[in-house]
Amino acid sequence: MKYVIGRKVGMTSIFTEDANLVPVSVIEVEPQVVVQKKSTEQDGYQAIQVGFGEVKKHKMTKAMLGHFDKASVDYKRYLREIPVDSIEDYNIGDEIKADVFEAGDFVDISGTSKGKGTQGIIKRHGFSRGRETHGSKMHRTAGGMGASAYPGKVFKNHRMSGKMGNKRVTVQNLEVIRVDAENNFILVKGGVPGPKKGLLYIKQTVKG
Repeated sequence: MKYVIGRKVGMTSIFTEDANLVPVSVIEVEPQVVVQKKSTEQDGYQAIQVGFGEVKKHKMTKAMLGHFDKASVDYKRYLREIPVDSIEDYNIGDEIKADVFEAGDFVDISGTSKGKGTQGIIKRHGFSRGRETHGSKMHRTAGGMGASAYPGKVFKNHRMSGKMGNKRVTVQNLEVIRVDAENNFILVKGGVPGPKKGLLYIKQTVKG
C-alpha cells in the first residue's frame, strides 16, 4: 500500500491538460527516512517507522538521540508509523518522497479538522433559527428537548451545543492531479482536512 505523510500548504486552482480549471489542495511531502522496521514475529504487525522534519540536537531527549543513532540516520522532529505489506521492500535509511504517487492515483487523506471552540446548535448541527417576530425570545436557542411526560428526560446523544471541530477526519477517494517530485509537492483535487501546516496522512484509497 502506498502511504506518505505531508503538510497542508493551502488551496489554489490549476488548468489540466484538457483545459479544465480544477481546485486543488497543495500538500508538501518532506522526504521521510526509514528509522525502524516492525515485524509480525517481534511486534505482531508489519510497519515501518519514519522520521521527518528538521530539529536541533539540543531539543531532543537522550532516548530519542539513541534511537536515531542506532539507525545511523539524521535526527528528525517527528516519528510516525506507516503500515506496509512487506517490510522486506524497505531498508533502514531509505527515503520516501512525493513520487510514490503519480497523477491519476486516488488517495484517502486523514487529518485533524480545525478546532472551532464551543458552538451553538445552528453552526454545529445546522438547526433552523427561531422567528424574528416581535416578542419572540427564541432566535438561535434550542427548542424543546424532553420527551413529553414520559419518560420526561433528555435522551443520550441528543444534538446540542458544544465543542466543534478538532477531530480526526478522513476524506476518501481524492484524485491526485499533479506530483512535483523535484519540489516535493502533491496536488490533490478538492479540499483536505485541517489548517495550513497541519499534518496529513495520505494513503492509497481503499475504494479504488
